[in-house]
Amino acid sequence: MSNDDLTIRRACTSDGPALIAIERAGWSSLSDVMPKRAEDASMFDERHGVEPFLVAELAGRVVGYIRQIPPTPLASNQHVRQIQGLQVSPDVRGRGVGQALVEAACLAARAQGARRISLRVLGHNIPARRLYERCGFQVEGVLPEEFLLDGAYVDDVLMGLRLED
Repeated sequence: MSNDDLTIRRACTSDGPALIAIERAGWSSLSDVMPKRAEDASMFDERHGVEPFLVAELAGRVVGYIRQIPPTPLASNQHVRQIQGLQVSPDVRGRGVGQALVEAACLAARAQGARRISLRVLGHNIPARRLYERCGFQVEGVLPEEFLLDGAYVDDVLMGLRLED
């Protein structure tokens, strides 16, 4: 994939159905702790506005998204952003879309004045952990056996990246 083929942009409300379809297609107990959303679910609502989402387009087709927000409403940690959602359409995985989304989220966080960005990833999600490591994230903590998924206990891995000034 050449960089000319991929565009990262801010999401708009009309992207909602495409993002739900991508989320549903990529849903797996490898990466998700919540149940699969219904086909007619809404991506954006009063708790999850469109503003924190970036979308990836490949040849004009929406193929992925990332969401990064302040982790809490507290003034004392508004210098931190947290990735709370990354999904890439299964048919374009391995083509650099996820890495481009993570890098774009880091740039957006930096532009918002953030000093660091963090995330949580399931311990058994090796592809996602490798992606985050390629982007410079490091493991900062582990919550052992935090989730019970498909009959197995799974660690919740906390990762972070200091955003350079």
